[in-house]
Amino acid sequence: MENTVSSFWGPVTSKTEWCEMNYAYSSYIAEFFNTISNIPCILLALIGLINALRQRFEKRFSVLHISNMVLSIGSMLYHATLQHVSQQSDETPMVWEMLLYIYILYSPDWHYRSTMPTFLFLYGAAFAIVHSQVRFVIGFKIHYVILCLLCVPRMYKYYIHTTDVPAKRLAKLYLLTLFFASIFWLFDRLFCKEISRWYLNPQGHALWHVLMGFNSYFANTFLMFCRAQQRGWNPRVLHIMGLLPYVKIEKPKAH
Repeated sequence: MENTVSSFWGPVTSKTEWCEMNYAYSSYIAEFFNTISNIPCILLALIGLINALRQRFEKRFSVLHISNMVLSIGSMLYHATLQHVSQQSDETPMVWEMLLYIYILYSPDWHYRSTMPTFLFLYGAAFAIVHSQVRFVIGFKIHYVILCLLCVPRMYKYYIHTTDVPAKRLAKLYLLTLFFASIFWLFDRLFCKEISRWYLNPQGHALWHVLMGFNSYFANTFLMFCRAQQRGWNPRVLHIMGLLPYVKIEKPKAH
């Protein structure tokens, strides 16, 4: 949403703007709430990363948590500047993150171990190059949704084969946060003209960020539990201060 306030970053060059008045609170931050709402996402990913490193989970989970952090930082840059290059710093990590999820979900049953990571790496690199040169809005959304849908069958398989009640609750929290985040995202996109006339903007896209931060954390924690079960590490879902769930494992002692 444009206004006449002068800005540090210059004219808007990104393809997409959201339902928040530009530079309403600072000449350095284009969309204030859409920018700061990424901070909880970074903190949750940091908590997940610390847990993965402390318990020596496989490196794929450390990379996944770092990917969540990179995505959130890219989103902050995008919403703070509304520049085309910063929009790419948000959208390209979105695709990279989904490629990581595909690898984590499907690699345990993939017999040719080197082919999948090699293909996904080359695919991610090729996408980054093409995306840096070509501006596509609808095409990007369709491509991203397809990558997300590829994860659904495997997530469902993991869910139905998990008997642990707290672990199943993680999967349910993942679905719940995804549902409400999507509602806020659609509301912000479809009813922006009406919202702009309200006295108070509910900041639907900022709420999307916060909920998706929890969504990623729940998804990662659930996948860590499932992988620990596959490795025979006796995982349990515990809670930090009785609130935030995390996975505690007990690796068998080497003889």
